[in-house]
Order: sequence, then C-alpha cells, then structure tokens
Amino acid sequence: MTDRTSPSGAPWRNFYGRRKGKGLRDSQKTYLDEDLAKLSPGAVDWDVNPDRRPLDLKALFGDRPLWLEIGFGGGEHLVHQAASNPDVGIIGAEPYVNGVAMLLGKIRRAGVENLAIHPGDARDLFDVLPEGSVQRAFLLYPDPWPKARHHRRRFVTPEHLEPLARLMPRGAILRVATDIEDYVRQTLLEVPRAGFEWLAEGPEDWRQPWADWIPTRYEQKALREGRTPHYLTFRRT
Repeated sequence: MTDRTSPSGAPWRNFYGRRKGKGLRDSQKTYLDEDLAKLSPGAVDWDVNPDRRPLDLKALFGDRPLWLEIGFGGGEHLVHQAASNPDVGIIGAEPYVNGVAMLLGKIRRAGVENLAIHPGDARDLFDVLPEGSVQRAFLLYPDPWPKARHHRRRFVTPEHLEPLARLMPRGAILRVATDIEDYVRQTLLEVPRAGFEWLAEGPEDWRQPWADWIPTRYEQKALREGRTPHYLTFRRT
C-alpha cells in the first residue's frame, strides 16, 4: 500500500487478478441478482464506507466465532466448512465474479445460512474487520504468479500478511494450500515474519491434507498435471 489515493479516498492498491471470465449462464446471473446483496457482510467498499467503520459481526453472526476464506475460487471448500460448522460464521472474499456466481449456486443447493460474501479485494475487507476477530483463515491455491518479477504480487507478502495478522488473535489458525514449491518457500519465509509459527510435526506433515479437507477443482487440476499439493498450518503467536 502507498500514500496515493483514489478519488474515493481509498489507498491506491494495485489489483492484478481477473475480475471476470467467460460469460455467465442465465442461472448464475439470477444468483447474482437475487442472492448476492443478501449475503453481504456489511459496508466494505470505500464508496459506501469511507470512514472505514468496523463491520458489526455480532449483528451478522451473533456470538459465533469468525472464519475467513481469502479467494474461495468456486466455493467448494467454503460451503463445505459452513455446512460442517454451523456454529461458526464464515466470510469469503473473492473478486472473480464467475467464482462468486458458482458459490451462490452451491449455497442455494446446500442451504447454508452462516456465510457472508465480499465480492472484491480482501484488503478492503481487512480494513473493516475488527482487530483480533478472525479465529481461522484459509488461503487455498492462491494465484502462484510464477515469474520471479511477479512474486511481489503473491498474497504471502507483508502488504497482505501484516493486516491479516492484526485481525487474528494469539492462537488463531492460518491454513495455506498450494501446489507450487516456490510458493511454499515464500510462505515459510514470510508467514512466520508476520507473527505466525508453522505447526509441522514432522518432515512429511505438509503432504497430508487436513482431516476436514474437501478436494477442490484446483487441487484436482494440480494432481492431473503432476504437481504435489502442500498443506501448511500456522498459529498466530
């Protein structure tokens, strides 16, 4: 983040990922029109919350602990966790509108009600979540940005990790899954610097998926293409 600002007063944040892909099906357009606004966590974007007032999590989820998924892709894991943990409130952040539309269809079919969606940059959401409010965060198969000159665009950089760390109290859990070995290297370097410890019990611990894991389309693609998934667990110190 720099000291430059946009006309809305927001800090100037470069965004490098996709926001929209191929055309949406009519059913997906319906999901976006009918369901997305109802699943908003509150005023996140700068144009509706220029003062950056914190979200009212009690109004949103009551006394349930908050989990956060950063970049939920097609939403398989997010819906699975919501259905498996009805005593938890989960917010998913994803700027890719096609993925948001896919998630909305899954939410309708699953009937889960403990979810909220921010269809935008997770950094804007970080601004308005109360400090120490996130008990568990997921970063699953993030954009690898494989070229060396693009590594600064990865999520596992101070620009993203430092505000995330402020949201997570001591003992909170961060899970990272990736099939890119160099992303593992950067994760193991940068995440501890941001105030987390790696919870690896042995040299092969990172090869085992979490007990409550559900395979995602990104993981299946990695396996088809011969890449090895890594599952890294960190605890806020």
